[in-house]
Order: sequence, then C-alpha cells, then structure tokens
Amino acid sequence: MSEGGWFARLKAGLQRSSQRLSEGIAAVISRRRLDDRALEELEELLIGADLGATLAGELAGRLRRTRFNQEVSAEEIRGTLAEEVAKSLSLVERPLRIDSARPFTILVVGVNGSGKTTTIGKLAELYRAAGKKVILAAGDTFRAAAVEQLVIWGERTGAPVIQRPAGADAAGLAFDAYEQARRDGADLLLIDTAGRLHNKTDLMAELQKIVRVLKKVDPALPHAVLLVLDATVGQNAHAQAETFRAMIGVTGIVMTKLDGTAKGGVLVALAERFGIPVHFIGVGERAEDLRPFEAQAFARSLVGLDDGAIGA
Repeated sequence: MSEGGWFARLKAGLQRSSQRLSEGIAAVISRRRLDDRALEELEELLIGADLGATLAGELAGRLRRTRFNQEVSAEEIRGTLAEEVAKSLSLVERPLRIDSARPFTILVVGVNGSGKTTTIGKLAELYRAAGKKVILAAGDTFRAAAVEQLVIWGERTGAPVIQRPAGADAAGLAFDAYEQARRDGADLLLIDTAGRLHNKTDLMAELQKIVRVLKKVDPALPHAVLLVLDATVGQNAHAQAETFRAMIGVTGIVMTKLDGTAKGGVLVALAERFGIPVHFIGVGERAEDLRPFEAQAFARSLVGLDDGAIGA
C-alpha cells in the first residue's frame, strides 16, 4: 500500500476523533475572538478528548502568547494543535528495529480483548512480506480461542505456530519455541501471552517466569516487550501501561482499534506520561491497517487535516 493510501486509511480511521475535535474547536471559536473564555474552553475540550492536561495547557499557552484577543479560524487552531501533537509524539516515534540477533524474540503482552493475538498475526504478515522467516508461539495457553486464532493467522501467513495442550506451562512453551526457532534459522519469534488482568498476581508470576526462563538461554532475551493497548478503553489504557510496565518492563507500544473511538488522543497523553516508544498503530481489521507509527501523519489525521508538512 502506498504512503498516500496509508494516510487516507489513517485519516479515515481517526475520523471519529478528528470530527469530535473539529466540531468542538468550531463551537469554541464561533465568537471569533480568542479571549480568556475561548482559551479555557479549548483547554477543557482537549482534556476531554484524552489528549492530556500537559498538551492542553501548552496549546492554550501558545495561543495566548501569539493570538490572544485576535480573530482566529478553526483551521488555524487545528493546524497549531497538529504542530503541538506532532512535537509531543515525535519523542516516542521510534520504529521497532530487528537487530542481528537470531531469532529476534518479541514478547507480546496486554489484556485479553486488546487485540494482542490479532496484532501478532498482522506483525507476522508484515515481516513475512519483508522476507523474514517468522515463528509464532501460542503462549496464552489458558484461552483456547487465542490459540485457535493464532493458528489461523499462522496458516494465513505461512508462519509455523508452536502450541501445547490447554493449561500447559507458558514458560516451557516459550523455551521450546525459542529452541525450535533457533534450530529452524528463524529471523523472528513472536510470543503471545496471557492477559488475565483480573488476577494481577498470577499474571505477573507467569510473565516473570517466561522472562526468567528465556534469560537462562540468553540474558538478552526477550529482545523486545510490546504492549498492545486498545484505544477504545480511553483512560484505562494508562492503568494498563502502568501495570505491565511494573510487571514486566515494556520496550514499546502498539495502539490498536483507533478507528473505533472518538478518543484517539489518548495516545498523546500516554506518550507524555510514560515516554514509551510507540512502534505501531492499527486502524482496522486488515493486516495492512497496522503500520509503523509516524507522529506527523498521526497528528494531522487526528485533527482532520490533509497530508502535507505541518505548518504549511
């Protein structure tokens, strides 16, 4: 898919968020002059859209310094907002780099329902298309549906899936998967994990055991820990990021289901609060709807602007 095609998909996927922001901004500045009341309402609008108090305050401060009590259009406000969002997100815009380690091993974590297993399948398709040999490990051994879903993705992408009987030890499975991936000369190993957050103690113990077992093979394992977050949960994404970061350490974020919410701005607040690199975002069900994160494209899509250089 061309870059232009991806931007169109991204903009369409973020339409609920951009429409809410655009309508809110238009309503706030309908009186035309950017007075104290308008700035206060703008700040409240951005906080309500889950963009976070920091960015909301920075935008209001910038407008107060440059355009206070002047006539300003909704387009100008959106352009300024896009600049501020892009500036904030540029700090976490970091691609996932698959280095020379073989197999490069990625532990994928997140709560059940976040799109974790689907994300693994889409990543498998992405990397297989790039010519890499990929192996999948069905480490969520307590959810038969997760295993079945991963097997379907494996068949679709031509990636072997390592699985064990229901209830099998997830750490043992991860070890076996790594050994097989190494024997087979795989470039990439993607390990699915459980996400039963209602019992944090058990989940933490299981995830930490997986890491301990892998580190016995190689202290550098896992090479990456990706946290999959569902954008539709809004502020709950903060609690999930906090929990998994404390449990296991997180090296990068994948934000899914941005097409299903009007609060896509939650990614901005997450970036400000945690500073964890954002590697991929998803705006649909198809494999091509998951793409590497680009701060500028996201910022412009979030406020409903066309593609092009910010500030143009």
